[in-house]
Amino acid sequence: MTIGIPKALIHWKRPNFWEVFFHSLGFEVLLSPPTNKEIVEKGTRTSDPEACFATKVYFGHILWLEGKVDCIFVPRLKTNKEKLEYCPKFFGLPDLAKLLVKTPILVETFDERKEKFKKTLKKLGKRMNKKSIEVERAVKKAFLEERKLKEKEKERFFQKIRSKKQKIILISHPYNLYDEYVNLRVKEKLERLGAEVLFIEEISVNSQPQPTYSKPLSGIKFHWEFGKEIMEKVREILKYDIAGAIEISSFACGCDAVLKEFVEKEFKEAKIPFLYLIIDEHTGEAGFQTRLEAFLDTLH
Repeated sequence: MTIGIPKALIHWKRPNFWEVFFHSLGFEVLLSPPTNKEIVEKGTRTSDPEACFATKVYFGHILWLEGKVDCIFVPRLKTNKEKLEYCPKFFGLPDLAKLLVKTPILVETFDERKEKFKKTLKKLGKRMNKKSIEVERAVKKAFLEERKLKEKEKERFFQKIRSKKQKIILISHPYNLYDEYVNLRVKEKLERLGAEVLFIEEISVNSQPQPTYSKPLSGIKFHWEFGKEIMEKVREILKYDIAGAIEISSFACGCDAVLKEFVEKEFKEAKIPFLYLIIDEHTGEAGFQTRLEAFLDTLH
């Protein structure tokens, strides 16, 4: 049995986790390829015009997997371990996927208001006719590989933070940061302009450098799972010597439209230049490059 995993949106929340989990259970896994023009066009054609760009890309990846696998894994993410909700679009992705393709959709609901993530994982494994000991082994291996990945991110962050180049922090959801086609290779563009690029995902909030700017997150009531995480990491990066900050958002992302105001306020109060970029299927390379060049010019 081959399980398809769309390499977009939800995938980047836990990269490599699901592949390891299903491989460890003895299944074949087919990951859709890196996002390309054809995938984006397919997703855009089949999506509602009001859908955010990230969702359109995800649908394109689902359509690419159509007919190539026995089923496509589309989890329903509702709340995380802190009982904060994921984007409402994540709730309906499995149902929408069933309307898009004829290939069966493998669904499991992860709602930590009701049960812990590990318990739901074990339930999923048993539902796929695997023994408890097999599922337990697969869960442990998936979490172990995830921890290794996080450690590598942490090492990469401290290597970059020691650089003498101007450091630019990129703030966004992982599915915007790590998909080079979606973000028009923003990291590569900034590096060519001489900057050291840091991803918000690489920051560990457990590190304790000497703070240069810090205050509590009091007064902010979080609802979305990424809101608290991003704000905590923004506060953490403000303890370091950062030359500028760039936030990237998918067009029509309602959650980002609210969070952006809080993020921008943090950097403005710290007197760090801030740039907000919106990406969609119509974003042009030339205009994107010009804005990045103009932003870096303001840092000199």
